[in-house]
Amino acid sequence: GGVPVIYERGTDMAGKLLVSLILAAILISILNRARTMRSPVSFDYFSQMGRAKFTLVDPVAGSGKGVRFSDVAGLYEAKQEVMEFVDYLKRPEFYRNLGAKVPRGALLLGPPGCGKTLLAKAVATESNVPFLSMNGSEFIEMIGGLGAARVRDLFKEGRKRSPCIIYIDEIDAIGRKRSVGGQFDGGSGEGEQTLNQLLVEMDGMASKEGVIMLASTNRADVLDKALLRPGRFDRHILIDLPTLEERKQIFETHLKGITLEHEPTKYSHRMAYLTPGFSGADIANVCNEAALHAARSKQLKVTGADLEYAVERVVGGTEKRSHAMSPAEKRVVAYHESGHAIVGWMLPTTDALLKVTIVPRTNMALGFAQYTPKDQKLFTKEEIFEKMCMALGGRVAESLTFNKITTGAQNDLQKVSQMAYAMVRQYGMSDVTGLLSFEDNKSGLRPYSKKLTALFDDEVRRVVAKAYQQTEKVIQENKDKLELLAETLLKKETLNYPEVEALIGPPPHGKKNLIDSADYEASVHAAANDSPPPAETPPPPPA
Repeated sequence: GGVPVIYERGTDMAGKLLVSLILAAILISILNRARTMRSPVSFDYFSQMGRAKFTLVDPVAGSGKGVRFSDVAGLYEAKQEVMEFVDYLKRPEFYRNLGAKVPRGALLLGPPGCGKTLLAKAVATESNVPFLSMNGSEFIEMIGGLGAARVRDLFKEGRKRSPCIIYIDEIDAIGRKRSVGGQFDGGSGEGEQTLNQLLVEMDGMASKEGVIMLASTNRADVLDKALLRPGRFDRHILIDLPTLEERKQIFETHLKGITLEHEPTKYSHRMAYLTPGFSGADIANVCNEAALHAARSKQLKVTGADLEYAVERVVGGTEKRSHAMSPAEKRVVAYHESGHAIVGWMLPTTDALLKVTIVPRTNMALGFAQYTPKDQKLFTKEEIFEKMCMALGGRVAESLTFNKITTGAQNDLQKVSQMAYAMVRQYGMSDVTGLLSFEDNKSGLRPYSKKLTALFDDEVRRVVAKAYQQTEKVIQENKDKLELLAETLLKKETLNYPEVEALIGPPPHGKKNLIDSADYEASVHAAANDSPPPAETPPPPPA
């Protein structure tokens, strides 16, 4: 008989099932994890980058505390124009019944520090409508197309909250003139794409009413013409340097928060005269410097002397008494500054002297003579000529006293050259060159011939030589006064108006206005502006 062979197959079904389940669980876990994990640069990331990063001032949700129109000193005309926008948003039916359409936008122009952004903050608080604010530099980044996406998103958010105000600070960052010709590079292309999107959103096929645009810049000359036209920015509101009355109000506003010896009104009138050509930001800096100076001196209250020191510091820099100056140098500087003072004292139309000092300043000046320029817009030929004489007073005094000249008059000679070229080339005040006016072109391209250029140069040299002769004559006639003033200055280091008057007598052409002010150099650049200043009454001299 055969041997029976039996095949037995071991079937461990439970073990196989367990392994299969474990593998399936691992696979599902991996798939789930892959689904929940985001790649570093996902589509959601890009959509977030395209969102406009605006600041929302919402009168409903927010507390509404902030700057109000009453906190903005001065700026009467600008406030009036901006208030019309606010009034329209508060009662649009009144304007619609008259058939009036609200301006689409307003552009705030003017020099830095004059209150453009402050006025926008006041609009945000007073308007009682949502106020969306962005900086011009926040639109464009490294990735192309983001600027236009952010502009679209900003206006989309604005329309959701209509009526509302959109404000772009420093709009020149995205509103520059588009390039002409075939030149194209990534940077300018991105900027132009952003600008084009802004133009379309402000006044394009799909734009709607209810969104008012405010923007500010101190570079209106670089903005694109399409941006400035009516329908986009209908109103151009100029916020210029404050006038005398506005400076007085700004001082009173800033001095409210300072512990003063007397009421702010006691100082504001005098300080307004001290600071022609100062912006609101400069005035805020003066008030802060006065408080810091009082704290340094361990005083309990801020006095008028602290405020006057602060103006002097802003104009001339801080005193640097530790600066080593040899006795010979000190003597030269004393005669140089006394030369400026004597010429200014003796000529009829020059500014009144406030202070002359030979204490070195941190702005590299070894001394300076401070004068009282008025808020003057128009200058006669004689006034500019006498300003030139006053600027040359230092060089002439050095030459006549020591029979040698130094490098100390470099800044004075620059100013004399500027004034002489302005007289001849811009203001038509020369009989030789006639009634011609050409702007000072820094690019080097001249719209006139080489022959006329040579004529201008010859005439400028003649005018400066004439001013030098006149200055020489004034100082030679008053040599004794120059020596007395310089020697006293060497002993005391600083002399003010009453001390100078006690030394050399009153000015021969009648008493000049004893009103303190910033350095006379500011008035050199203000010649021949549009309109004469309003009549101003000088304050009484201090007791």
